[in-house]
Amino acid sequence: MSLFQYDFMIRALIGALVIGLTAPALGIYLVQRRMSLIGDGIGHVALTGVGVGLLLNRSPVVMAVIVAAVAAVAIELIRERGRTSGDVALAMLFYGGIAGGVMLVGLSGSSSNANLMAYLFGSLTTTSPEDLVVIVVLAVVVLVTMITLRPALFAISHDEEYARVSGLPVRALNLLLAVTTAVTVTIAMRAVGLLLISALMVVPVATAQLFTRGFLGTMLSAMGLGLLASGSGVWLAGTANTALGATIVILAIGLFLVVAVGVSLRRAVGRRRAVPRPAGLVEPCDVVLESARRAALDPAATLSADRSAGGSAGASPGGSRPDEPTVDRDPEEELSAGSGGTVPGSAPARPVGVLRKG
Repeated sequence: MSLFQYDFMIRALIGALVIGLTAPALGIYLVQRRMSLIGDGIGHVALTGVGVGLLLNRSPVVMAVIVAAVAAVAIELIRERGRTSGDVALAMLFYGGIAGGVMLVGLSGSSSNANLMAYLFGSLTTTSPEDLVVIVVLAVVVLVTMITLRPALFAISHDEEYARVSGLPVRALNLLLAVTTAVTVTIAMRAVGLLLISALMVVPVATAQLFTRGFLGTMLSAMGLGLLASGSGVWLAGTANTALGATIVILAIGLFLVVAVGVSLRRAVGRRRAVPRPAGLVEPCDVVLESARRAALDPAATLSADRSAGGSAGASPGGSRPDEPTVDRDPEEELSAGSGGTVPGSAPARPVGVLRKG
């Protein structure tokens, strides 16, 4: 592969694989909490940190981590205290962050447009060795945290009230999840860009949920799909000369569509597959046809057989069926039937259903 004979392509591949492994490991908690789009809001705030770093001649990645972490903690506290709804707070971060970032990047110098496009849509091929070290270290920290604290993070993501009653430090775990989200967004912005960061955290998780059961299985499958999409995206982008971030996201969505169609076809085939019948089992339609044939041959015998087969199943609550002939019984017989014996001096009771002669 002559494509990877260049150092910048090797750095791009390593960075993409690390991010593709880390983003779904965090994204599964966000999907579980129905906060899939929070990555977009924090990503736009991270753009403000990038602008601050470029303006002050500091590392844009480090400044983006700091600003994004502060914003993530702020939105978590606002959501917890309920002073305003979570979507309103997210919208404030969304618009304020991108506006401040564009303004600060514009003030940073003549190459502001190139810098802005690199952070908005990703540019791993321009990653320096120092940036790659920062990305790998932060990704390892996030990955170890997500796996080590998996039971507690799953508890607060699934049922926060139950986790609080169980004695878990819910506020601390929520803040930890917010900070790790900010860190993941910041390190992933070099791969897919700030505008597409949520796709890498959400799409592999959504794909894994189609064919896996259980939280751990879904997490591991999503991480594998993230690796596949990221590695294939780097190769395809280098071969076809396309944007790296957009290529990774398109491949991830393509995997989702392929898996969704495959699962749907499998379920359809399973529903249509004939279930083996036990020997001697008669279909209802066969019973109807046989009854019609017997009725045509001997209507009287068919009527008698149907009455005998009805038995107690067709009896009314009062003890007789609507189609049963009325039985003429003496009051003494009624008393005898109700008491379970006979009245002294009277004839033995006739069986129920036997008509008295003329």
